[in-house]
Amino acid sequence: MIRALYDWTIRLADHPRALWALAFVAFIESSVFPIPPDVLMIPMILARPSRAFVIAGVALVASVLGGLLGYAIGAFAFEEVGRPVLETLGKSDAAEAFNTRFNDFGFWTVLIAGVTPFPFKVITIMSGWTGMPLATFTATAILARGLRFFVVAVLLWRFGAPIRDFIERRLGLVTTLFLLCLFGGFLIVRYL
Repeated sequence: MIRALYDWTIRLADHPRALWALAFVAFIESSVFPIPPDVLMIPMILARPSRAFVIAGVALVASVLGGLLGYAIGAFAFEEVGRPVLETLGKSDAAEAFNTRFNDFGFWTVLIAGVTPFPFKVITIMSGWTGMPLATFTATAILARGLRFFVVAVLLWRFGAPIRDFIERRLGLVTTLFLLCLFGGFLIVRYL
């Protein structure tokens, strides 16, 4: 089953609309979707290494735009729904304390979440909710997502054939490691 899914993804990577699919996944992953764009980006680069930087650029732009949507969700939904609920429960002071702590480390939080498998959508929404300056959020999101996507692109562009061979020979192991990273990111979110 994993082999069939891998082969399908590699075929999709060579489809004329693959960049649109990647843009869509990268956009919604930054605000609501749980699956990272790497699921499409990596096979796309492995299938067409000459387009590695175009693929990374599409993922970057779409991810940052999706991050801005996540920021807006945090900024606008919290004020309309979250704050009245917290005030009713007498917890608005706790929210303000969290708000201050998050923004004290906001740059680093966005940077680390944007580069690691940590679910980026959590940080985009939190950034809007806590009122992180939009310019800081946007610049950090561009830096973090640029690092993440372009480092992957450079590595796959440079070492693509051996990496593809490794993945194809050890597909079960690679899939297991990817799922462990994804699951680990969700556990981190749960216990923050």
